[in-house]
Amino acid sequence: MNRTLRVARRVLQQLLRDRRLLGLSIVAPLAIVYLLKLFFDTMPPGFNVARYAVPVAAFLVHFLAFLLCAIVLVQERTGGTLERQFINGFRRHEIIGGYLLGYLGLATLQAVAALAEVVLLFGLDYGARTLLALFAVVWALAIASVMLGIFVSTFARRESQVFPFIPLIILPSVFLSGLLFPFIPLIILPSVFLSGLLIDSDRLPAWAELLGRLLPLRYANTVIQELIRPGGALGNVWGSLAALGAYSLVLLLLASRTLPETE
Repeated sequence: MNRTLRVARRVLQQLLRDRRLLGLSIVAPLAIVYLLKLFFDTMPPGFNVARYAVPVAAFLVHFLAFLLCAIVLVQERTGGTLERQFINGFRRHEIIGGYLLGYLGLATLQAVAALAEVVLLFGLDYGARTLLALFAVVWALAIASVMLGIFVSTFARRESQVFPFIPLIILPSVFLSGLLFPFIPLIILPSVFLSGLLIDSDRLPAWAELLGRLLPLRYANTVIQELIRPGGALGNVWGSLAALGAYSLVLLLLASRTLPETE
């Protein structure tokens, strides 16, 4: 545990030294949420803003946590930092745990900032318990995103090789998670019927449905949609919340097994 904390402390110190990266990591989701507000202001009356505001904030945290963690970890390996840690006796699970703790601190800041801006800009009237639950879901998604970034980094030898994974992971997350259009098996809000934007998941190919279930954003979005609807409760979507935790655990085990000790 001591070695894991040493790795986490080094990661945090590195992030604090790179103030430009740290600043952009916080400012970028805030700027995108503001642009989203400008876009939603052009929508006709009756448009369900809450249906998209919080899920989009969760998506931004998911995307940035995945991307930053994957790229920086590849940089650490090509720069020889990871190899030196292995030479000094650090084990794979200690290194993975340290990076998880370090980048989770940044993801937590992103989650707090994005959710706070969404609630203030869109005037969402949620109780303290709902807000706390929403933060917990976004935070759990951030953990899965960091683990996904660590796992993907094991397949890249240079920073440029991370970018092909972005459309392979992020775009399916957008289309197959229910972020843009809800699936029939998910909770259906009245505004969905008014907009006509409804997807029958039974008409998706089996492989596409399976791919959607392999993405963490789908489970996070299911929980968020339940929390923001009137009378929603976590007890109704405990399976999706458990799946999100299991997703992180599986990726943790895979990354601990596949992280190369040398370049």
